[in-house]
Amino acid sequence: MENSEKLANSKEVIAYIAERFPKCFILEGEAKPLKIGIFQDLSERLSDDPKVSKTQLRAGLRQYTSSWRYLHGVKPGASRVDLDGNPCGELEEEHIEHAKTTLDESKAKVAARRKEQAKKVREEAKAKKTARAATPPKRRPQPVAKKVEQPVETRALNADEITVGNNVSVNMGKGNMPATIVEINKDDVRIRLSNGLQMVVKAENLRS
Repeated sequence: MENSEKLANSKEVIAYIAERFPKCFILEGEAKPLKIGIFQDLSERLSDDPKVSKTQLRAGLRQYTSSWRYLHGVKPGASRVDLDGNPCGELEEEHIEHAKTTLDESKAKVAARRKEQAKKVREEAKAKKTARAATPPKRRPQPVAKKVEQPVETRALNADEITVGNNVSVNMGKGNMPATIVEINKDDVRIRLSNGLQMVVKAENLRS
């Protein structure tokens, strides 16, 4: 049983009528000018065909006759053909001129559309380039400078300041440390640091 599923679009319709009437319709190369009233002939020949309707035939014919390869074929010296490929008279001058004008306009529209698309692509590329140029480069975080503690100015103790219980500073080489005098033995002074450690130092190493 033959597949009677409806054709989906004009492209399928054109392929179908080219299969049914190969001497009239072709899918590749320069098409032949069609007989005037070919739609009526098609409608009658395919009236009982469940695969295609009159509306589909009309749309398919419109697409076929507006294609560039069909318009190219409408030229001086070409003859129209019927569904069986039989000649049906020469083309009239006005039909040739109409086909030429239609073809030129169609090509101009396509060229303008391509030009507009190319312009749009260039503008988008330019906009992206401008956006990248306007965006400042990411800077690496600068290392935080360590705070340098300024040395505390100190002075040597007077003799009367070297007394038990007095709070002093002791010179430890890398800096002064707070301490408390706990014992005095001539030039040797026992001190207690803030961490509880006791040690003996020379009086000359004590600062106010």
